[in-house]
Amino acid sequence: MNKDRPVILGYDCVSPLGTDLEAQWRQAAAGESGVSALTRFPLREGFPVRIAGQVAEIDIGPYPFLRPREMAHWTSPVFKHALLVVMRALAQAGIDITPETAPRVAVTFSSAIGGLDALIDADRTLVATGRLPQPFMNPNSCINMVGGKVAIATGATGPISSIVTACATGSSSLILGAMFIAQGMADVAVCGAVDFPLVEPIVAGFATMNGAYRPREGEEPLPPQAASCPFSLSRRGFVVSEGAGCIVIGSRAFAAAHGLAYEIELAGWGMTADAHHVVAPNPVTVRRCIEESIRHAGIDPADIDAVNAHAASTNIGDRVEADVLREVFAGRVPPVSAGKSQFGHAMGASSAIESILAMEGMRRGVLLPTINHRPDPEIPLDCVAEGARVLSQEFVLKNAFGFGGCNACLVFRRGD
Repeated sequence: MNKDRPVILGYDCVSPLGTDLEAQWRQAAAGESGVSALTRFPLREGFPVRIAGQVAEIDIGPYPFLRPREMAHWTSPVFKHALLVVMRALAQAGIDITPETAPRVAVTFSSAIGGLDALIDADRTLVATGRLPQPFMNPNSCINMVGGKVAIATGATGPISSIVTACATGSSSLILGAMFIAQGMADVAVCGAVDFPLVEPIVAGFATMNGAYRPREGEEPLPPQAASCPFSLSRRGFVVSEGAGCIVIGSRAFAAAHGLAYEIELAGWGMTADAHHVVAPNPVTVRRCIEESIRHAGIDPADIDAVNAHAASTNIGDRVEADVLREVFAGRVPPVSAGKSQFGHAMGASSAIESILAMEGMRRGVLLPTINHRPDPEIPLDCVAEGARVLSQEFVLKNAFGFGGCNACLVFRRGD
């Protein structure tokens, strides 16, 4: 393994596939979907979105700070879910943040949307009744407060930053954490993202911008479980979902000094800006991001064993990603998995959740499937449509592309 690259010490996530990592893996490997009817808020007549990927109620387990009384002021679900996955990831890593290690622990855990639900609720109450917001409304709606609460809960006092790159936020958080470690500013970084965007005006906004799934005029809607279909001829937009994922990374020196085991490293990364369009990707800068991540890992495209795609299930986004992959890999694209086919698009948290499931697949020698796939002649990719595939994977490329042209690509490597 490259001695200059951080290692993966622990991770955890919650998603529409479940709230326990092992259960989520079983669901994903079985080709199940976590998409169902939207129930987060009452649906008005004619509301354009009727399905979503929703996270089930979590078990607060041994964490007293997640009890209702302690979380009473933190009404946005981003906080309790962020804290849960962070604490479980640290426990999996075997890391106890002490006063001695705390100054060398960075926090880059972030969110694309944050606690906007708290702001919207307060605004509606103010308009309807004139009642002023509660004092904690503003903290709930500050995106950086997600990382702030993580630092408070864990005691980490190293560098803290809330990077926001829309749908690429989870991957960008991991890259920023790796940079802190590479610069000698931290030994450990708590990375990842959380988003719970199933809020009425946010979901409606995705519909009016033609991002969220809707059937063709005159056609019957697809069943909820079949509506998210990346790279498929039948794709009609993404399914809005929610979730959280935390990935704890560290230097090899820290891992060795504390007897921490690891199997996977973050071997390379790349970041580019499209400087092109608000939502439509730029093939030139998307390609450069992928190529730079592979080059940064010190390998050739032919060394990549599998791709974990961004693949939101939009018409132009999927086509551009597929076209670029064919260019980068000279027409010999490795198998491509699209996690959003199973749990929808959890905004900034998606790339964190997808990375975690991809790394589980690397550990287990299994490549997760792309479900709901109906081949598109313009996208000739091996999308692992037959179901989970046994495949040894040393290098996996993870793509993430966000609104505003924020691109972040990662290369994970599993050691011998």
